[in-house]
Amino acid sequence: MQYGAMNFPVKPVLTEIDRIANLDFDYLELAMDPPMAHHASLYAARTDIRQALNDSGLDLICHLPTFVSIADLTESIRRASVEEMEHSLQAAAALGASKVVLHPGAIRGMGHFVEDEARSYGLQSLDVIIRLAAELALPLCIENMFPGYGAYYEADEYAVLFERYPDLRMTLDSGHAHIGAADGSRLRRFMQHFGHRVDHVHISDNSGRADEHLPPGMGSIDFQWLVKSLKSIGFDATVTFEVFTGNPTDLESSLSRFRRWWAL
Repeated sequence: MQYGAMNFPVKPVLTEIDRIANLDFDYLELAMDPPMAHHASLYAARTDIRQALNDSGLDLICHLPTFVSIADLTESIRRASVEEMEHSLQAAAALGASKVVLHPGAIRGMGHFVEDEARSYGLQSLDVIIRLAAELALPLCIENMFPGYGAYYEADEYAVLFERYPDLRMTLDSGHAHIGAADGSRLRRFMQHFGHRVDHVHISDNSGRADEHLPPGMGSIDFQWLVKSLKSIGFDATVTFEVFTGNPTDLESSLSRFRRWWAL
């Protein structure tokens, strides 16, 4: 098992590498978002970033841009979003990423009134992204989302994706699965139907109302159940802690707490 943490894209990437390495993590999950982690900046600094990762003993996972719109109804916006993803994949390959996380296409604005059309556009965009990832030999892990995303937050929606893309893996986000389903039912459905697809996990806690990115144990997610479920399927891959409280000790304590649960 490897444990990692995510950079804050408003801070210099090299500074974030030092911070995460000093907290005893195994890898950096690089959020490829502006202003400091846009693909152009990352590619330009690829030699320095690879050297810093090597010097710190950190492996690398990349998270493709979050704030794009690959299912947008406007073709030019959709095309620009896909281009951002393509350039980001190329940068991830140049940096030596071991796997890549991506979000499916969000449904926004007028897309809610023509949902089938928006989903179709999103799948067409994913066709391009997934084909390029395969050419670059980058394993892709698609992430479950939350109700405010407009799509791809329920387990049954992922059956379509995995049928269309048989080699696609899954990022299971504990916080996303809990929003609007604080009884744990959605998280259980994901594990029941797609546990065998899970190759990457995002860990954060919340109260079930918003994506609060709290340390595990500070919200209402049953992490001991999740740990037991992951162990029951032989999960032994990568776990990223998405704890964004602003308190630097929360990230370190989250890793320690999760390790104790895993050892039980």
